[in-house]
Amino acid sequence: MVLVVDDEPIIRMYASLLVEEAGYLAIEASTADEALAILEQRDDVRILFTDVELPGSLDGLRLVELVREKWPPVELIVTSGHVQIDPQKLPERARFFRKPYSDGEILKTLKSLPVAS
Repeated sequence: MVLVVDDEPIIRMYASLLVEEAGYLAIEASTADEALAILEQRDDVRILFTDVELPGSLDGLRLVELVREKWPPVELIVTSGHVQIDPQKLPERARFFRKPYSDGEILKTLKSLPVAS
């Protein structure tokens, strides 16, 4: 299961379609707070695919930090069309993609992650 977090509905839907094309099931959230609530309720999320700029009390960077702390096995994919992120400032095993990202790169990354779909 992949948790896709983006406040833009069309981008979130498109990312979910990519996730499903890679062979995973997708579940969606529009804020980091909603994503954390989902993670608290489910034990089948293996990948978090999140945008950096999110409304609410947390942005995507804080979300991935919390996920790495609380759910260390979850793989992390971080995207942004507005800010460039230094990959060394991300939690361990997190991958950053600048929007607009390449569908091929996202699919390749999703398929390469060491998780069961």
